[in-house]
Amino acid sequence: MATKNPVEFFKQVRTEVAKVTWPTRKETTLTTVMVFAMVVLASIFFLAVDATLSTLVTWILGFGG
Repeated sequence: MATKNPVEFFKQVRTEVAKVTWPTRKETTLTTVMVFAMVVLASIFFLAVDATLSTLVTWILGFGG
């Protein structure tokens, strides 16, 4: 469906945007908080894995202490 007329194109864009169901402020806030929580949990997990692997490698290779 190629439209050559820019005015017609923008009319179609406006029609399609009107069909979009936008999230509420509450939904946006909730999903943002969930994303931040998952980032914190993932960071803690990877910190623990890194520390554990670092300790194991140091212990196996006999470095330090």
